[in-house]
Amino acid sequence: MYELTLRAPQALVEPVSDALSDELDALSVSVEDADADSDAERALFGEPGMPPPAPGWDRSTLRVLFETEAQAEAAAAVLLAQDWTTGLHLQSLAELHDQDWVRITQSQFAPVEITPEFWVVPSWHAVPAAASRVIRLDPGLAFGTGTHPTTRMCLRWLATNPAAVLAARTLDYGCGSGILAIAAVLHGAAETDAVDIDPAAVQATANNARDNHVALRPGLPDSAQGVYALVLANILATPLKLLAPLLCGHVAPGGRLLLAGILARQADELKAAYAPWLALDVLDQEDGWILMGATRPHGA
Repeated sequence: MYELTLRAPQALVEPVSDALSDELDALSVSVEDADADSDAERALFGEPGMPPPAPGWDRSTLRVLFETEAQAEAAAAVLLAQDWTTGLHLQSLAELHDQDWVRITQSQFAPVEITPEFWVVPSWHAVPAAASRVIRLDPGLAFGTGTHPTTRMCLRWLATNPAAVLAARTLDYGCGSGILAIAAVLHGAAETDAVDIDPAAVQATANNARDNHVALRPGLPDSAQGVYALVLANILATPLKLLAPLLCGHVAPGGRLLLAGILARQADELKAAYAPWLALDVLDQEDGWILMGATRPHGA
C-alpha cells in the first residue's frame, strides 16, 4: 500500500478529495490541519445553538492511500496537471509496510483510573490488580469512554458519593455509551433509565449494559417518566440550558442533579438558566471543564 501526501488550500480540499475517491482509484482520503501542533492550529468544532464552525482549515494535509505505487503516481500527475488545482502541492509518496492496525488502534486506549478502586477498562486489557469495580467499555459510535474530563468527573462523583447513589432511582439523560448509567448501577443505584435522542446511542447503551451484566432501561427521551433521586446529564452547555425545566422537573424532592459538558467560563450562564428551579454549584473541575450540581430541597 502507498500513501500520497498532498498540501491543499481550503477551497481545494473537497474537489480534490472527490476526484481522488471517484475517479483516481484512491482507497481512502483523510484530511488534517496542516498547522496542527503549531501556534496556527485551529479547532473546527462548535456547539449546538452557537455559530457554525469554519468549513475547513486554511491549509490542509490530505493523506491518500492507493493499492499500488503506479496508481498513486498517476493520480498525482493528473491532479497537478489541472488548471483548477493551482495551490495544490505534492508533499511525499511513500510505501506503507503491513502493520497490525487493530493492535495499533487498541494501544491508544488504555484503562482509565477513576479512583484507585474504580476503573474503565477496554475489553482487550487486563483488569488492574487494584480495581474492585470495573466498567468494560470499548471505543464506539456513542460518546463516553471515560477518557474525557467531563465523563471522568461524573464517574468520580458517583464513586465518591455513595449515599446519593445507593438505592437511588436514576436517570442518565443524553446517555451516549451508557457509561454513567452503568456506573450508577454498579454503585448501587436502583431502577435506572438511560435515554438519548440518538437511536445508535440507545443501542450502544443496551449493548454495554449487557456486556457489563447490569440491568437498566435504555430508550428515547420520552421513556423517562416521573421523578428520580438522581439525574445525570453530560451533554454541552447550550442544550443543558434549554433542557433546564425538563431536567429539573425530573428531580425528586431531596434528589440530586448532576450536570457536565460545561466549560468553566460558562458557570454563571448555567446558574442563571437553572435558578428558577434549582441552585447550581460547581462540584469539580478538570482541564477547563466543570461539574455542576444541585439538590432539590424537601417539600420543594
